[in-house]
Amino acid sequence: MNKFILVVLAMMLCSSAFCADISVIKELAEQGNAPAQYLLGYAYYSGTDYKEAVNWYRKAAEQGHADAQTNLGNAYLNGEGVPQDYKEAVNWYCKAAEQGHAVAQFTLARAYLNGKGVPQDYKEAVKWLQKAAEQGLAGAQAALGFCYYDGEGVAQDKAEAVNWYRKAAEKGDVDAQAALGSCYYIGEGVSQNYAEAYFWQNLAASQNADFAKFRDEVAAKLTPGKIEEVQARCKKWLGDFEKRKR
Repeated sequence: MNKFILVVLAMMLCSSAFCADISVIKELAEQGNAPAQYLLGYAYYSGTDYKEAVNWYRKAAEQGHADAQTNLGNAYLNGEGVPQDYKEAVNWYCKAAEQGHAVAQFTLARAYLNGKGVPQDYKEAVKWLQKAAEQGLAGAQAALGFCYYDGEGVAQDKAEAVNWYRKAAEKGDVDAQAALGSCYYIGEGVSQNYAEAYFWQNLAASQNADFAKFRDEVAAKLTPGKIEEVQARCKKWLGDFEKRKR
């Protein structure tokens, strides 16, 4: 099924004439159209009918639909519409990950990191994190940074950790922002720079107040004038970031 048809189906699902459109999607799904089956599953999931969602996700997943495979994996992971089964979740994540689905790759990597559904294997985790990170998935980039920082599944390389933290931090990942700020504060993987440390810790604190303590520790190293300068830079960054999200 080509991408044009999938886009049309998605537009129908999101349209104001949803009730009329869903009948068309259901008709296509019953005819074996995988994108329609996936979208119908998503509609049922959104309405919290998880069993019916799983029913349609499975039909699409068995036809090789990567989004459906990923969502079916999520259903098994969370026990929604099916009994919780980590091994079965991994089975479906693998199928989607092998097709290049970034979210499935990241979720599969986390399964290897945590030993859920598969034996814990940091090297295998890094393999899938790398694939997802190279596709620009911020969570995977941050997690890959932590692996490089700690030397889990890969040779420890704090400069490379900073590289991945930065990529994720620039996409708004709060954990990566805090980690990058800490690296600048300590001078690990990057030259020590309190202003940069404050910049990233302040951005992290703007999303999660738990990071405010660390930001304030960094602030003690700066003059009031420098703090004001960095805060202005943070305000501009946040404004530009919101524009990029639109």
